[in-house]
Amino acid sequence: MDKDSTPARAATPSRAQSRPPSQSLADDPAVAAFIRHLRAERNASDHTLSAYLSDIRQFCLQMWGAEGRPPFPWKSPDRFAARRFLASFQKAGLAPATASRKMSSLRSFFRFMVREELVRDNPFASLQQPKPRRRLPRVLSRDDMLRLLEAPARVRERTRAAKGQPVAAGFADYAALRDTAILEVLYSTGMRIAELCGLTDARIDLLSGSALVRGKGKKERLCPIGRPAAEALQAALDARDAWWNNQDRPRATAVFANRMGGRLTPRSVERTLKKYLAEAGLDTAISPHVLRHSFATHLLDAGADLRSVQELLGHASLSTTQIYTHISVERLKEEYGRAHPRA
Repeated sequence: MDKDSTPARAATPSRAQSRPPSQSLADDPAVAAFIRHLRAERNASDHTLSAYLSDIRQFCLQMWGAEGRPPFPWKSPDRFAARRFLASFQKAGLAPATASRKMSSLRSFFRFMVREELVRDNPFASLQQPKPRRRLPRVLSRDDMLRLLEAPARVRERTRAAKGQPVAAGFADYAALRDTAILEVLYSTGMRIAELCGLTDARIDLLSGSALVRGKGKKERLCPIGRPAAEALQAALDARDAWWNNQDRPRATAVFANRMGGRLTPRSVERTLKKYLAEAGLDTAISPHVLRHSFATHLLDAGADLRSVQELLGHASLSTTQIYTHISVERLKEEYGRAHPRA
């Protein structure tokens, strides 16, 4: 991803360059101290730590090449090296948001080193963030969403008919009910796909219709579960338990389990979603996050309070949630353009 050059060599980021320089980056004392700081003081998740390490690694590769080994001479990078680092991503055509994130990572790292008196200056301090392109999130219409939610049941019925079975049995039947519950819960709660995969029985209360979700920065929030989603979830849990009670293996503990009883991964959910998108006649490039966007937009379309939507999504900043108000305005403009005789 990145790479600051020493003299005048500005390399373009590539996958090969994203590999660590010879030894583990964590062998560098400054990097190791920074990771400890992120864990202890910022309560950073493993995903966040991995992103920071990836950005720092790319900077090392641009500065010192693949032969560079820790400990690195962190006092040597200057403002021009930081600029070259940013320019390499702009030349490679990376999205401004990606370049901005990498800059933020390095700025935080050098700020930490200045605080610990490991370096004197922060070369990223005076650099301007790349201006992000304003791009509205993709959203499914209510009709499209309904077709998608009905897709697992259609696949299930077709499978039964093909096998000539009045009642589908075994893991395949559980998987169909599980997939219905996954789509219903994603749309009903707006939770992130990683949050969904991390759910356990103890975090779900179907009596009150809520789920305790652990989000970014390990922050927890309560997500209300709508009645159709709660019913789908109950059916999936009953089918899961019935299936595993007949198996000679430990009971599955994940809410959404795979054939071995372990929890589904985000990648597994993405693959499953593609199957149902195709069944519903929708674009298979749609990601699970689009269901989160659709959840927020449909709430605002129906008059929900922006602050409430912020809480439901688990956004730290209201400005992040405000993007959905723009979507609603754009949708209103489209309807106006189609319906008004003088539009």
